[in-house]
Amino acid sequence: MYVDEKLNCVDCGREFAFTAGEQQFYASKGFQNKPNRCPDCRAARKAMRSQSGGGGGTGGGGSRREMFQATCSQCGGVAEVPFQPRGDKPVYCRDCFASRPSYR
Repeated sequence: MYVDEKLNCVDCGREFAFTAGEQQFYASKGFQNKPNRCPDCRAARKAMRSQSGGGGGTGGGGSRREMFQATCSQCGGVAEVPFQPRGDKPVYCRDCFASRPSYR
């Protein structure tokens, strides 16, 4: 089955353990490659990505999206939306948008 392995970190060069449990987790997720970085360097890299707003499609970190205010087309209240309304399409506040039927 799985046996603990010793790997070398590409960032700091230190040796780290790739445990049998981690190997099983990687296999269950369908990961093909072994980790290249030790846990400390992985954590540092993850923290750096979340501070810089990078990280691809993780959606977790990053700067807040710019929001725009408009008048809700349904209730007339304030609608805060993540796009600049152009005026050619209706804009809904959070509550009115949630109450509309889904077209998925």
